[in-house]
Amino acid sequence: MKIFKKSLFGACLTIMAPLSTSAQESVTNLQNTYQLGIGTTRILDTYLSQEKFHGTGLTLLATTERQRPGSKWLTLMEHELNFTSAEDRAETVSELQGDYTFFFGKFYNWQMGRLTVKAGGMGTMNLGFIYNTSNSNNPAQARLSLNIMPSAIATYQFQLWKHRWAVNYELNLPLVGIMFSPNYGQSYYEIFSRGDYDHNIVPTTFVSAPNFRQQLSLDYQASRLLTLRLGYLGDYQQSKVNNLKSHIYLHRVMFGFVRRFSISNRP
Repeated sequence: MKIFKKSLFGACLTIMAPLSTSAQESVTNLQNTYQLGIGTTRILDTYLSQEKFHGTGLTLLATTERQRPGSKWLTLMEHELNFTSAEDRAETVSELQGDYTFFFGKFYNWQMGRLTVKAGGMGTMNLGFIYNTSNSNNPAQARLSLNIMPSAIATYQFQLWKHRWAVNYELNLPLVGIMFSPNYGQSYYEIFSRGDYDHNIVPTTFVSAPNFRQQLSLDYQASRLLTLRLGYLGDYQQSKVNNLKSHIYLHRVMFGFVRRFSISNRP
């Protein structure tokens, strides 16, 4: 009887061991993408100048995707850093523009053969500046905005020349948000030194701030863990608030790579 009890106890431990391990350990699939882009930028900010500026800019873009095996939901984070030096049409006045944007989104996946469709929404935070080198009064414009953007991503995988390829397209559209803006004729001295508030925190919609962002890329799988990427990024930021107009249109040719790996999480 004692031998039977010991055998039964040992069998129970053997069965419960993998169950305990799986309860304590979870796996997350990660995809990290790093890209560098170069291209044209068009700038207009009527607070600084009525002129339109055109120049060449650089973009750094880092993307992280997280998904658990078997889950239909995916978490996406993107960091976008831009810098541009631009001139007016007469090439007599220049502006410097820079900004950082953080994107955080949740997407639901549909797998349809070689095509994967992801739909969801993203929250974005943008912080930046425009500096006019010729203005002595109010030479700079600060940029700060928060937005909620419906988003979708489509990926089509195929084989060519005995190698794996993929075409990706990402689209982000505006919905609602808030942004900082001085009012027409209002100086930054009035806002920050005298504390004169004049509708400087402005609610925005797809009508007053019709921002639009898209990415198109081609992936070549060089190895099991490394993929090379060539693509295009178009980021069109525009607004019309407080009787001021502004836009920053970015067009970038992007080069980079994608790394895929998994990590185990132990509580």
